[in-house]
Amino acid sequence: MKRFMGVFVLVLLLVLTACTDDSDADPESDVDDEGGQASGGDFILSVGNDVVSLDPHGSNDLYSDQVRNTIYEGLVTQNEALEIAPLLANEWEQVDDTTWRFDLEEGVTFHDGSEFNAEVVKANFDRVLDPAVASPRLNIFEMVEEVNVVDEYQVEIVTSYPFAPLLAHLTHDGGGMISKEVIDEDYQNALEEAGLEMPLEEFYELRDTGGTEYEDAAEDISEYLHTVVEQKPTGTGYLQFEERTPGENTVLARYDEYWQEPAKLDTVTFKVVSETGSRIAELETGESHMISGFEPSSMGRIENNEDTHMYTFYNIAMEYIGFNTQKEPLDDKRVRQAITHIFDKEEVINGIYSGTGRTLEGPLQPEVLGYDEDIEGLGYDVERARELMAEAGYEDGFEISIITNDAPERVDLAVYLQEALQEINVDATVDQFEWGAYLEAASTGDHDIFILGWPNATGDPDHGLWPLYHSSMMGNQGNRFFFENEALDDLLEEGRRETDTEAREEIYKEAQELLIDEAPSIFMRQAESMNAYRDEVEGLVIDTYNRPDFRNVTIE
Repeated sequence: MKRFMGVFVLVLLLVLTACTDDSDADPESDVDDEGGQASGGDFILSVGNDVVSLDPHGSNDLYSDQVRNTIYEGLVTQNEALEIAPLLANEWEQVDDTTWRFDLEEGVTFHDGSEFNAEVVKANFDRVLDPAVASPRLNIFEMVEEVNVVDEYQVEIVTSYPFAPLLAHLTHDGGGMISKEVIDEDYQNALEEAGLEMPLEEFYELRDTGGTEYEDAAEDISEYLHTVVEQKPTGTGYLQFEERTPGENTVLARYDEYWQEPAKLDTVTFKVVSETGSRIAELETGESHMISGFEPSSMGRIENNEDTHMYTFYNIAMEYIGFNTQKEPLDDKRVRQAITHIFDKEEVINGIYSGTGRTLEGPLQPEVLGYDEDIEGLGYDVERARELMAEAGYEDGFEISIITNDAPERVDLAVYLQEALQEINVDATVDQFEWGAYLEAASTGDHDIFILGWPNATGDPDHGLWPLYHSSMMGNQGNRFFFENEALDDLLEEGRRETDTEAREEIYKEAQELLIDEAPSIFMRQAESMNAYRDEVEGLVIDTYNRPDFRNVTIE
């Protein structure tokens, strides 16, 4: 039975592309009567979900990344070709297999007026690696053994083993630099809230040496950390935090002392409009200048309006259906394979997604090292699915639950899967959660089947596979499948240590073949990011990871 019901687009990543060509713009149009920078106005972007955390060491979610990317900057970034480019570090060199030295930009200030320097870099790495902080971004930098201040504007990062994708990892949102003054205030507040009468420097010394006394203190203050950073998100970026109303909007303002050219806009507001039709209506009426996320079925509505334009592209991400591999009966890979075989990807692409996106056989995308166009996945085959269920002893089926967030597209997909499971006598229920609660529910290990996507936020295969499937990443770090496989762990560990590109490529091809056989998830598709903007918007760029760049945006 065909199951065409709704649309599902996960807003994620890919390819830097300018929306408009401003080469014919009046070169004096952005200059006021006194020769200064003219105001670009107040820009409003409507998004489907609220920010989860304004702390770059906080949550792993796109909606937070989009906002944080304007507030914080890292040591390095990526250009349009996904090559490493300078940012807060202007030069770097690899001193030996495990040591990298970075020369930092001078004269850069944070939004609170404090200076960016090597001590700041060390403070940020110390924080993200601190067990008391319990950062979901820990996996990005867990290989960092120490950070040494060479002088005021030079710093060394030492890894515990040769780590091939270090520079790519430094481009990650989790590498955004927070003001050291805010970091110190966050720790001081936590110590006071926990009732620990301990000078901050004494706590830092305990943290550096470790031991039982530090572990006790860390346990006491853990629940109070992040508070100040959330209230005072302070980076070096071109926009600075102004105000936030949870569930409604986050407002950012131009940082006039930005170390590069300041933005032209006065403010940028990320406005939460959960219903897709309402977001499009806001775009049509001009209440919003841009929207992020809409179903392919709405493309005609946007294209046929002379005031609105689409901005879409393939993203470097995997949308998947995940299995909790430690819960019966999903702990049997034959059951996971069977469910994969009853999922018709082509039908889903052509029906639910209106022909957008492209199917994936494995977890990597064509743009990523290790992708194998010849790899064969578990194709649609109902008879094979029934054979596998019988082999596993579940010929008569069982009951199971599917959880999803409350986005209509994912609910439709969950219902599709619910109906498809009837082909193998499986009765499924569908439970919906709001976004924050859903991420928590999918991280506890109590769930059965869930629907999510994973943006490869560094463009390297390590970040495409390690957080999702390495056994050390279980829970909110990314491995919500609770998947443990020693052979895969060995491959992923070898892949991040191998510096030869061709050898790395073969390692990740082998890892993909293992994952297809083990089937911890259905590798569903590589989606297209769906954004749209109004005709009066000029200079908008959206980067590879679906993060808008507002630095050169003007509103005509």
